[in-house]
Amino acid sequence: MTNDPVTTRLLRQALPVVTTLASLLLVVTLAGALYLGRDILVPVALAILLSFVLVPAVRWLRRLRVPRAAAVLLVVLLAFGMLGAVGSLIAREAAQLAADLPRYSLTLRDKITALRAATAERGGLSDTFSGFFDMAEEIGKELQPPTKTESETSAALGTAERPMQVEIHAPRSGLLTTLGSVAGGVLHPLATFGLILLFTIFILLQREDLRNRAIRLAGSSDLRRTTAAIDDATARLSRFFIAQLILNFAFGVVIGFGLWFIGVPSPILFGVIAGIARFVPYIGAVISAVLPLAIAVAVDPGWSMAIQVAILFVIVEPIAGHVVEPLLYGHSTGISPVAVILAATIWTFLWGPIGLLLATPLTVCLVVLGRHVERLWFLDVILGDRPALGPQEIFYQRMLAGDPAEAIEQGQLFLKERALVTYYDEVVLAGLRMAQEDAARGMLDRERQGEVGAGFRTVVEALGQARRRVMPRRSRKPRGAEAEAAFAAVGPDRRAAGIVLAPEDLAPAWRGPAPVLCVASGGAFDEAATLMLAQTLSRHGLGARTAAADAMRNGLPEGERPAMICFSYLDPISLSQIRLTIRRARKAAPGATILVGFWRERDPASLARLRRAVSADLLVTSLSDALDAALERARAGTAPAALPRMAAE
Repeated sequence: MTNDPVTTRLLRQALPVVTTLASLLLVVTLAGALYLGRDILVPVALAILLSFVLVPAVRWLRRLRVPRAAAVLLVVLLAFGMLGAVGSLIAREAAQLAADLPRYSLTLRDKITALRAATAERGGLSDTFSGFFDMAEEIGKELQPPTKTESETSAALGTAERPMQVEIHAPRSGLLTTLGSVAGGVLHPLATFGLILLFTIFILLQREDLRNRAIRLAGSSDLRRTTAAIDDATARLSRFFIAQLILNFAFGVVIGFGLWFIGVPSPILFGVIAGIARFVPYIGAVISAVLPLAIAVAVDPGWSMAIQVAILFVIVEPIAGHVVEPLLYGHSTGISPVAVILAATIWTFLWGPIGLLLATPLTVCLVVLGRHVERLWFLDVILGDRPALGPQEIFYQRMLAGDPAEAIEQGQLFLKERALVTYYDEVVLAGLRMAQEDAARGMLDRERQGEVGAGFRTVVEALGQARRRVMPRRSRKPRGAEAEAAFAAVGPDRRAAGIVLAPEDLAPAWRGPAPVLCVASGGAFDEAATLMLAQTLSRHGLGARTAAADAMRNGLPEGERPAMICFSYLDPISLSQIRLTIRRARKAAPGATILVGFWRERDPASLARLRRAVSADLLVTSLSDALDAALERARAGTAPAALPRMAAE
């Protein structure tokens, strides 16, 4: 590294550009390697995914004391035998359908003619669908075999009237050329099949060794955690792929039986296609419905068969996707919808149709690796469906973006199951602290502080009017990735969150309309924090109102004697100023409990020192702590000096 400060500064400025270019070069290199090596990488990927499905069967045989090699060979041969049987079934059914297609051409042409006539009566529709009708009619002509009349006419013309035909033939290929072309079309699939078989056996036999190598690549500094993470990821992937295989197999069986009951030809073929196509996310079921719909249109002189086929897919797919699928492996694959579409596009471009089928399983593998392997964390951020930011960061980002409506919607969703004070403490108050830190660093000017503070107040005012509605466990709907992340991050409600005091439970001094006065400091965001404190106390049976920072300076209204005065401080302020404010409060309301809220996390020892320094009765760092202290004072009616230990804790 050079000692020249100018060179060092230039190198530091150029570092982001160099890093970006290096990342782009790495991505291009990986894409090129995946594309050029697809003949080898596709069998390897298929073998890895197949091994996830076969591992439970091998483990079961191992528990029966079957030798490892025998168990692997038995399971692999059985699995590949089933795949071969399915392939031969598809080939036989497809050949039968192809042989029967010419019989349906007349029905198809009659329907096209009727549709053309019907649309001609509607004017503009005829021009709109004319291209489609022409294409369908050409297909019908191609499918229709030559009639007997055409053959007899051709024979009656005789050789005299028949024009001379000139045909140009390519020279005959030699025997070796013919054998090479035939062998090329046969050997390539066989070679791919053989590679998949070989890699599957090898992966199942060497599973522990491959795991150890993966641990070494992932980082072996913490063997226990890395081993547990990889084992957990393997188990999750295995369960997911088996569940997906079972679901798609059942989907294909139901579709096949339904088509057989309706009377569609080759229902087995369409059932197998439906089961395979459902591995393609979002559009797989739609793709599998196109061909049976077309056959139903061609077979049935009317439209009832096509309508029944459409109804079958419209009913079965939502049940499979929104009822059965969440029960088997959750509503989501763990991949964001954008990542699913992007992955399907990229893998299809790299590996063709097989890449489309493998897109979701391969991306699921990458996401699981990103969640469990520290070095690959970026894969979870890019592809996963979990929010990239924490609930507090998302909330603050919405305030910066001027979108309080979305924050209100998420907060109301949270309040259906949890307490408002928990949401305020863990999300909104944390967002306020982030805003205050940005303001202290000079990243928010005064005008911007006012806009962000107004957004916070809008959210707090809206959430203060919401009521908690706890939904029964059985009737809860999927809450979305962001809501799930919020529930996981905030932890459980505290005991005080479920306490609401009735008027008869309160001490005499606390039974007025507003026994608690919440005073904001002069910071840009303290008003929102003070409003949250007042709302929290009011929702638990303690009437509270808010006041501006100069409330103690101007004195309290005539006749108002609050039982507790709460001062809210989000912005750092001098301790001498706080002591002066507390002295004014004691003078204005003798006997009132003084609570100071420093909305910053501190250890108990420093909290006790601060309480003594500011001469407050109670000092808290969270709204839940303030609620605990206020409920205790309101019920007991204890003197202010009786609870210093609880405040310090």
